[in-house]
Amino acid sequence: LPRRPPAAAGSCPVGPCGRRAYAPPGERKRFYQNVSISQGEGGFEINLDHRKLKTPQAKLFTVPSEALAIAVATEWDSQKDTIKFYTMHLTTLCNTALDNPTQRDKTQLIRAAVKFLETDTVCYRVEEPPALAELQKNEWDPVVAWAEKRYNVTIGSSTSILGPNIPASTRETFVSHLASYNMWALQGIEFVITQLKSLILSMSLIDRHITVEKAVLLSRLEEEYQIQRWGNVEWAHDYDLCELRARTAAGTLFVHLCSESSTVKHKLLQD
Repeated sequence: LPRRPPAAAGSCPVGPCGRRAYAPPGERKRFYQNVSISQGEGGFEINLDHRKLKTPQAKLFTVPSEALAIAVATEWDSQKDTIKFYTMHLTTLCNTALDNPTQRDKTQLIRAAVKFLETDTVCYRVEEPPALAELQKNEWDPVVAWAEKRYNVTIGSSTSILGPNIPASTRETFVSHLASYNMWALQGIEFVITQLKSLILSMSLIDRHITVEKAVLLSRLEEEYQIQRWGNVEWAHDYDLCELRARTAAGTLFVHLCSESSTVKHKLLQD
C-alpha cells in the first residue's frame, strides 16, 4: 500500500467526517507567573497573569461555580516549568463542557451513560477459577444490592457472555435519575463511567456510597486477582492504578462541584 504523506507541521489529527480529533496537547513550557480567578457575566473565569484562559475552540473559559474555578486554577498553578495538560483532568472536563466537541445534547449523554448497563463490569461474572468467582460474588454483590435498593430497580448478574437481562424499567429509572443532573455534571458522570466501565460503580461513587479507592479496586478486581497470583509489574500496573485513581477522583469532584451551588466564603482573619 502507498505510504500516507506526512502531516503538515502543527496540524491536528482528523477524526470521522473530517472533524479534528479533540485531544489536549501533551506539554508546553509554562508562560505565566500568577493564576487568579475573577467573576464575569457568564460565571467565574481563570486568569493567567493578564490573559484570560480560553478553550481549544477559543471560547472564554467560564465555569459555573467559584469552587470549580478555584480547583481549575489550582491545576494551572501547580504546573512547574512545563505545563502537562494530560494531568489537568478538571481543565479538560471544563473544556469538553464548554466546547461540546461531539455536539451531543442532554438526551444523548444520558443514553450513552445508561448504555453501559448492558456491559457493566460488575454484572459479568466468571465460573472459573472458583477463587475469582467467589471474590466477584463477595465484592460485587453488595454494590449491586445497594444500587437495587437505592434506585428500586432489578439489575442482577450473569455468567453468560450475553450478560444479564436488564429490565426496561431499570433503564427508565436510571434515565430519569440522570435527567436530574445538568449538562456539566453529565459530562463528568460519563467520564467516570468510562474510567470504571460501570454505571453501577460510578453512581455508587457519586452518591458517596463507596470511595474512589474502593471504586477503582472493584473495577479492576480481576486484574488485581491476577496480580496477586502472578506478581506486579511496577512500571505498568502501578502507573495504570495511579492514573485511573486520578481520573476517577477528578471526574467525581467535577460532578459534585457542578451539581451543587457552592460559593466559597471568605473570612477576615483578625489577630
